[in-house]
Amino acid sequence: MPASTVPERRRRHRSPMTSHTITDRVSPRWMIVFTLAWLAIWTVQLTPVQLLLPLQLDTPADDWIRGVVSSGLVLGVGGLAGVLAAPAAGALSDRSRSARGRRRPWALGGVWLAVVCLVLTGSAEGPWAVGACWVGVSVGIAVASAAFTALIADQLPVSQRGAASSVISSAQAVGIVLGVGLVVLLGLSVPAGYLLLAAILAVLGTSAALLLPDPPAGVGEIPPQRTSSRPRLASLRDRDFAWVLGGRLVANIGNALGTALFLFFLLHGLGQPTAQAQDNLLLLIVIYTVFVVIASVLVGIVSDRTGRRRGLTVLAAFVQALSGIVVVLMPTFETTMVAAALMGVGYGAFSTAGLAFATDLLPDEQDHGRDLGIVNVTAALGQLIGPMLGALLVAVVGGFWLVFLMAAILSVAGGVMTGRARQPEPAAAPH
Repeated sequence: MPASTVPERRRRHRSPMTSHTITDRVSPRWMIVFTLAWLAIWTVQLTPVQLLLPLQLDTPADDWIRGVVSSGLVLGVGGLAGVLAAPAAGALSDRSRSARGRRRPWALGGVWLAVVCLVLTGSAEGPWAVGACWVGVSVGIAVASAAFTALIADQLPVSQRGAASSVISSAQAVGIVLGVGLVVLLGLSVPAGYLLLAAILAVLGTSAALLLPDPPAGVGEIPPQRTSSRPRLASLRDRDFAWVLGGRLVANIGNALGTALFLFFLLHGLGQPTAQAQDNLLLLIVIYTVFVVIASVLVGIVSDRTGRRRGLTVLAAFVQALSGIVVVLMPTFETTMVAAALMGVGYGAFSTAGLAFATDLLPDEQDHGRDLGIVNVTAALGQLIGPMLGALLVAVVGGFWLVFLMAAILSVAGGVMTGRARQPEPAAAPH
């Protein structure tokens, strides 16, 4: 790093907001609408990951590994599409001059792209067709997520960013229960399940995009055209921000390894019948959700009051790692329930404190949308790469023990990487 940039960087670590500080707190109504937006996003993204895609791509018992591999590849390709779409959409929204706001057009466009592709996915047959449609869903979700995430930096003071981050984490867990619960309890077929998800996103996603305030960019707020002295994606060269991004990605892959193959684990690892496995999957998701919500809310409060988010994030990653170790040592359904609780505590705390930590370290205020798009993609990409890696590990050993062991290893690695980022000075925390 050139020496001339060091003083500026140190000033930033005393205060995360570079050119102005947001002081006005948003209303409870804002938080409620924001919660509904993320509830819709997580419901339509994770219900297929946990239930619909595995059922859609499952193969006969004598060839079950092929179904696991197909599911993992479809999710992985969708994740790669999302990692390109979110930062691009965030960067374009940063520079938007629309009279309807900078973020709203992108939120609406992403929502409706995902809605259309969800319907198409439900009617697709075979890995290639399903994969092509799922790429469209992933891109739409990534674009909408980038727009909604940018609102945290646009409109929230530092003292409310932990709360907003806990909203995203809690909505993720509740969304899984909502989606899987509705499909299982209503006895919906795979196509009907996708139609239900499309309807949920159309209603909640559209309403949230229209109701959340998003004033047009004022004079001086739109970033200038990039010059040769400021390289593209310069934020990735920021040491602390880069460590947080890397740790978030690795820990989220660990989380996905520990959760995304639950249905296949119940079916082929524990030998449960299909109906019993679906019921038990719902039970595991409920356990996971309860602990995610509790951990998210508590850690969000603590991180906002103390401003010390790094230590909370690292500790949470280590708790998440314990869940994989439990299943490796004692692979029974009872211990899997314990693992689901540990995973919920660890992931809820990690995603909440980690997102708030990342917003504190945003390198450039003019690129909030793009950079938060990258932050958001590390979570979504981890959740989609995990099943692909898990499928490979299952194919290698013909079972699931290596999947859960690697989940523990990656969770620890993500925590260690996050710990390498420097915590902003206490002056950055609310008084």
